[in-house]
Parts: sequence; structure tokens; C-alpha cells
Amino acid sequence: MRTYTTQREILPTLELRSLREALLGSRFVARSPLMGTFRASRGFAFIFTHEGRATLEARFPFLTCYLARVLNPASARGLLPWRERLWGRAPQRPVPNAFYLNLLLLDAGTGVGRHIDATMQGPSGVPGATPEYVSVLYLQVPGRAKGGELRLLRDDAPVGEVRPREGLLVHFRGDLQHEVRPFTGGEEGAQRASLVCEQYAFPPEALARIPSFRIQSKAGFAAYLDAQRERPDSGPAGVLE
Repeated sequence: MRTYTTQREILPTLELRSLREALLGSRFVARSPLMGTFRASRGFAFIFTHEGRATLEARFPFLTCYLARVLNPASARGLLPWRERLWGRAPQRPVPNAFYLNLLLLDAGTGVGRHIDATMQGPSGVPGATPEYVSVLYLQVPGRAKGGELRLLRDDAPVGEVRPREGLLVHFRGDLQHEVRPFTGGEEGAQRASLVCEQYAFPPEALARIPSFRIQSKAGFAAYLDAQRERPDSGPAGVLE
């Protein structure tokens, strides 16, 4: 079974630019809501389920095309064993039904230490829960920057490395260790931006414990209220953490 797959230019250039500008210009951007190795990063995140996806897209319509591509099971088909890809005779595999979508912003010289994603372990109440797979879309990569590779490992042994490139989508197995090397170079103040989606498959009793839609941001409640006032007809924006 493959450990990761890559797809170039999954969104047209204008759609990728619009997505990047909307996310990076959001009032919710602040110190990362994630802890540990993410302390030096910035961004914000969404927790949602299939039930809450409609709310997410209504509140943040610029995510619609992205979600259609990344959450399509066919997008990560390359992770299947080659026999299943070739003949289509696959055993019944869990279909992701809960998601953690995180905007990750890194400054030059800043990386992310080695870890395994388990962000939904707390909300689901499932000890040791890891994603079926993780999807990374590179939104912005500073010109002339060096480094910033995504390194994939199993039991501390390297199994793959991906060099960031704008518009590149990476799917990798959710049980892999991974880390992001710091980048150097680029213009002063340049940031690397990626959109990371952890895709989980939970049984009904665990899924019932997960909020259908929630925003996670350290920007404070004022950002939430400002966003609500700007979209009075959009309905509830979700709970802010």
C-alpha cells in the first residue's frame, strides 16, 4: 500500500488564488489553535462532519470547490493497494465522516516537529484515534525559498518526502509520523501557507459526540461577532473555540 500520493494543480489558478486570499485575509487567523509542535505557527481550523458540511459551505462558500475535490473518495484512491486500484475489487473500507480542516501558516525558519495527527481524539472520545488519511494543499510557497519539505516516517524510519509547490495536493496515510522542515529564503516576511484536512472514520457512537460544525480560532470572540454581522442572512456561524 502506498504511503502517499500527489496531484498537481487540483484547482484552476484563479480558484486557488481566491481560496488563498479568503483564508489568509480571514479575521480568524491568529496563533494556531493546535498545541505542541504547532506552537510557532498561525492559522485557524474547522471541525465538521458530513452533516455540518452544508453549514460550513454556506458560511465560507470559497471552500466549496476545494471540499468537492479533497473529500471525494476518488481523490485518495492512489493510497489503495495496486490490485484494488487495477481491478477495483476492494474490501469494504471505512469512509471518512468527520474532518479537521486547518489553515497552517509558517514563517521562514519555522517548522513543525515530528508527530502523528490525532486532533479528533478528544472530541470523539476514542483513545488513539488517527485519520484514515491526511490531505495537504499548498496554498502559498514563497519564491526562491529553500526547504519546507514534508517528511513522512514510520517508526522513525523515512518513507517519503514531498517538496512544497503551490497548487500541489498530497494525500498520506493518517497513521504515519510526519514533520515539516523549516524553509529559508524568500522575501522578507514571506509565509508558507497550506490547508490540512485530517479525514477520520468513526463508528456512530463516537460520531455522535463530534460537533457537526465548529470554528477553532485564537482570534477571540470579537472576530466571530464581526463575521456574523457581515453575513446576517447566513444563519448560525457555528461555535467558536
